Amino acid sequence: MFLEERQELIVRMVERDGKVKVKELSAKFKVTEDCIRKDLGSLERQGRLKRTYGGAVKLTQSVHMIEVSRHRHMDVEAKRRIAQAAVSLIHDKDMVFLDVSTSNLAIAELLMKSDRDLTVVTNMVDVLGVLARNPRIELIFAGGQINRGRDGFWGGMTQDFIGKLKPDIAFVGAVGVNVKANSVSTYDIDDGLNKATIIARSKRSYVLAEARKFAADGNYDYAPLNSLSGFVTDTEPPSDIRAAAADLGVDVVLP
Repeated sequence: MFLEERQELIVRMVERDGKVKVKELSAKFKVTEDCIRKDLGSLERQGRLKRTYGGAVKLTQSVHMIEVSRHRHMDVEAKRRIAQAAVSLIHDKDMVFLDVSTSNLAIAELLMKSDRDLTVVTNMVDVLGVLARNPRIELIFAGGQINRGRDGFWGGMTQDFIGKLKPDIAFVGAVGVNVKANSVSTYDIDDGLNKATIIARSKRSYVLAEARKFAADGNYDYAPLNSLSGFVTDTEPPSDIRAAAADLGVDVVLP
């Protein structure tokens, strides 16, 4: 079977089933898993599917592939409340890292209107655009390979740059926060690697999570929840989640 034929069949399977797994494709087409990964990488670059940890999904199916322009109109009030709570954690003169997250965009909009002396580092294009309007904020951009749908930069160059920083506080987004399993997840591996690096390099770090994300889950766990200082959410979590957070020694930050 020719490469092009195999890739067309993979696309058809994704369209039909919504997702595919590397191991299953390797067995079906009798080629190595590495060969399948290369196929999926090629098809992702063509915009025909989205790679995930261990496989790929249909582009129109996954929440994480909704573009930022659409995400920012979801859970607007929840993100506003989260942003207010997050800003209260920032100290004057702090170096603050804001990663690719529409909740971080809400934080940026609050900081843009403030008169605080801060250094803000971001790898999100829209955050850069918002904060560039405030001359009191020293702004640093973590560039690299752009993901236009996610409105941000990631990849080896971005991770290398982040790995040299020592932020005082960082805020990261997530697809899901599983407090009982002590995990924070996303779908995009490169996004997850960025977040993990940010958390490891920061003195304090918080994941931003609307209440609905306690019932959601990505397929790439990028950090144990207790490797962060805590999570910022918009409403009081259920008692079992609050108790699990206490067992982990993780702060719950509310508006």
